Amino acid sequence: MDTLLPHLQAALGDFWTVVFTAARVAAVYAALLWLLHMAGRRVLGQMTPFDLLTLLLISNAVQNAMIGPDNSLTGGLLAAAILVGINRAVSRSPLRQRFEDDPTILIQDGEVLEDALRHEDISRAELMAALREHGLSQTEQVSSAVLEADGTISVVPLEGRVVRRLKRVKSSRNR
Repeated sequence: MDTLLPHLQAALGDFWTVVFTAARVAAVYAALLWLLHMAGRRVLGQMTPFDLLTLLLISNAVQNAMIGPDNSLTGGLLAAAILVGINRAVSRSPLRQRFEDDPTILIQDGEVLEDALRHEDISRAELMAALREHGLSQTEQVSSAVLEADGTISVVPLEGRVVRRLKRVKSSRNR
């Protein structure tokens, strides 16, 4: 047992390394959560290749800020475990509602609400693509279209309009 303890300490690092890694990971998580919230639902729920590339580059850019000079397997696993733990805690806390926006109505009774499109940074082409995914081709066929908290666009056709049933509708940017 005495020979195993030094190997475990070497693999896990000293106490302060673990504490500082945890603090750095938590700080980066909080900063990125705030930045992504400021970017809006568009980035989170309706990802374009540009959005994905930005997120991948951000993750690469903040890697050293999280684990510092520790490029060990233990440091990486510790950072991953801390990120998963923080994510679980945040997703179950009241803080979650702070970062999730309320649904936004984009079309009401066939009329496109241009101010809402501008505010949510959704183009007319993206809105029309979402309508087509729901089997509709014109805004006049829509009772309401709503940008949901997760970034998807829900569409309710006018009554009497038969729309083919879709098993799962992706948002206009989830390709």
